[in-house]
Amino acid sequence: MFTTHLFYLTSEQLCAYEWTGGRLSGGVCFVNNRGGIDDFMDYIEDHHRASPVYLLADLIEEDFHRASVPHVGGRAGRALLQRRLLQQYRETPFRHHELQGRDAAGRRDDIVLLSALTNPASVQPWVEALEQMQIPLAGLYSTTLLSGELARMLALRDEHALLVTQQSAGWRQSYFQHGQLKFSRLTPAIDRDGHPIDIGVETAKTQQFLTSQRLMARGNVLHATVVTPSADSAALDAQCEDGAETEFHFVTLESLAQRAGLKTAGGKVAESAAHLAEPMLLALLARRKQPSHYTLGAWQRYYRLWRARVALYVSSMAMVSLCAIWTGINLWQQHQADSDSARLNIEAAQLDQRYRAAMAELPPRVTSTANMRAAVNVERMLATQSATPLGMATLVSAALETSPQIRLLQLDWKVSVPAAAPAPGTDAAQATPISSLVAGIPHRAPQILVLEAEIMAEQDDYRNAVDSMNEFARALAQHPRLTVEVEKPPVDTRSSVKLSGKAGAQAAAEPARAKFTLNLVWKP
Repeated sequence: MFTTHLFYLTSEQLCAYEWTGGRLSGGVCFVNNRGGIDDFMDYIEDHHRASPVYLLADLIEEDFHRASVPHVGGRAGRALLQRRLLQQYRETPFRHHELQGRDAAGRRDDIVLLSALTNPASVQPWVEALEQMQIPLAGLYSTTLLSGELARMLALRDEHALLVTQQSAGWRQSYFQHGQLKFSRLTPAIDRDGHPIDIGVETAKTQQFLTSQRLMARGNVLHATVVTPSADSAALDAQCEDGAETEFHFVTLESLAQRAGLKTAGGKVAESAAHLAEPMLLALLARRKQPSHYTLGAWQRYYRLWRARVALYVSSMAMVSLCAIWTGINLWQQHQADSDSARLNIEAAQLDQRYRAAMAELPPRVTSTANMRAAVNVERMLATQSATPLGMATLVSAALETSPQIRLLQLDWKVSVPAAAPAPGTDAAQATPISSLVAGIPHRAPQILVLEAEIMAEQDDYRNAVDSMNEFARALAQHPRLTVEVEKPPVDTRSSVKLSGKAGAQAAAEPARAKFTLNLVWKP
């Protein structure tokens, strides 16, 4: 089980605690001098395991200041707040600011609560000792700022509320307005004469100070909540009398500690701290683990290194987990593949056995299975690739639909196959075998179609006849695999050919017939 190390610092001493499983143990204290710091370093060396530590300070030298700053966002706003904080507290590195809303009127400036530990000498020796031991310091916290968690637990939403707790440094009085911390005051538990202080009197002094600072007006009621052990409730009740401007409420320390998550059974805490609010505040810090209240700067470098190391561990574990999951998935898939392969092998063996049984019952075959398979393949090739005039006739029919003046006279179709050379030792006059290309084996052969047609045109209108033939030829040539060549035009205009014709009444009585011949070549 993980252990959280908590240190409680006052002006006189530092006490070391350990938080494990909701229980607080320890309470070893070290005096604030050179010998106490050396003992503290020895304690760290013997008991600490390089895990983060949390330092909770309860010092009387803690100052609070309320300020209004212009409302600026982003990096410029953060820089403005840092400059304002540095102007207010130049002598200490332990500074803190907290935004508490905006003004209701005017420029609506931001309301900021500035705080600092004004005596850094009470903190630096302990922080430097942790730095020397290379202990990761998670943060420096204030009991006053942490009391805001108690105020939220107690639902202190009154306009003027005062939370009173007894701690080892004395009585802490923290003033809240609508749940927001405005002021805190620490008074010793014993006065100069050695007598316990009167809580009612100290509350009256605090109320008088708040009135002088205009944090509350005269006539306003201050609701004071006193956290005390149940054994001391009667004595404190006698000191705290309600007045016209003051109302006291008592909350037992045991009930509040239980609400804070502190398990009393099994915890070994020093008896001097058992009746104080320290264990409860330490329990709140251990359970919530808030960011550091006060800046630590370079004193937090080992904590940053620890966080980086933890991040590397987490990323490594995540990567190892992903690899393990991926390996498991691959192994499972391999197992599934092996199972499927074994199942398919069994099914294949069963089907093969059934096939052999079925074949054994069949009558003797005429030929082998390979020959039958080859015959089927040849039949399919003949059905799909053998040359037929149907395809080219379809193209011619489509072209004739667009040319009604052309009448088809004759079609001469053939397959163009290369001439086969005669086999050696045979007579060339003997008939050569038919090429397999005619049947489309192994691929389709080119086809040739000689088309003879005539044009039904008027007498002596040869220009129209030539145009009709050209339009018909272009319609056929639109097919990408068809080549069209004019073998004989309707009118032969070559210089080597004699022109002949008839004229007169006899020529007019006969219908005009302009014949032409086209060679169509289809290539696969």
